[in-house]
Amino acid sequence: MRFVLAAGTTRTAEIDGISAAGAAPDLMAHTPSADIEIVEYGQPIRAPIVPVSPSGCPTPAVVTRAVRERLDFDLTVIDAGLIRPTSTPTVSVGARGGRDVREAEPVPCAQKVYEEARRFGAALPDDSAMIAETIPGGTTTALGVLTALDEDITVSSSLPDNPLRLKRNVVSEALAESDLGRGDAAGDPVFAVNRMGDPVLATVAGFTVGALESGIDVTLAGGTQMLAAASLVRHAGIDDALGLATTSFVADDETVALDRACDRLDLELEVTDPKFDEDDHVSMRRYVEGEGKEGVGMGGALALAHRANVEMDSIRDSVIEVYDRIDGDADGS
Repeated sequence: MRFVLAAGTTRTAEIDGISAAGAAPDLMAHTPSADIEIVEYGQPIRAPIVPVSPSGCPTPAVVTRAVRERLDFDLTVIDAGLIRPTSTPTVSVGARGGRDVREAEPVPCAQKVYEEARRFGAALPDDSAMIAETIPGGTTTALGVLTALDEDITVSSSLPDNPLRLKRNVVSEALAESDLGRGDAAGDPVFAVNRMGDPVLATVAGFTVGALESGIDVTLAGGTQMLAAASLVRHAGIDDALGLATTSFVADDETVALDRACDRLDLELEVTDPKFDEDDHVSMRRYVEGEGKEGVGMGGALALAHRANVEMDSIRDSVIEVYDRIDGDADGS
């Protein structure tokens, strides 16, 4: 199993109240670069921040890294529109940082990124792969893509209270700016991303299509952003078996009808509960309160741990180890 992580940015994240993926709006651009360093090295190396929400919820990268320290799974990172430097080796698909979704063409490189990612996915030597994402603001662009495809699927949020009204208003503004109506991009996934998405969605969709076409088993590792990616795959005419591995935090989100969405997209759903409620450590407390929920492949990594019969109490211990290490580095200790 190869674990692939697509990391990028969209200026949609700068809209006030959209994302909790960073302690402050001006630091969000560093979040994906820091996330991939944490998963690769166990701590930020070149990125100048440790990604936390305004309330102190740590990045899901901590959980993904904790699992990796137990399982040592192979990791490949795709630069899907990073705008801040990273020390992590990355595969290029020609992506650039995404513009605000309310601009007429927020992902002008969508076609190139999709095709490059498709070729990369098709060329993998592996029998199976998980594909994950890290992109602040990504659930809003996911909602934009779902709307353009005419998919009646709701997105989750990194915030405890899902700002769906704000996201829908942003999507309405974006549709108007792009001169689109609901469903105008149905059957045309690249056009949907070009007008309403972000470069990470172009990457994940292209990679998934290419891998499936080559007979590779693919699991989408993430939350409702991956429902948008799955929709793009289905609108590309691909009906191969496809899985979604996510966390219990997404599955329990009352604003998301996850089972219904997976049924509609013919996805095999795999939900893993890390039982964070059994530990009061700060690294887990915010998740129990409804923050974070998913990202950086957390649900996929937890699924790998479950498949390998690794006990969740062992994973929770590892989460604390990773968190304390990173927190100590951040404090200069």
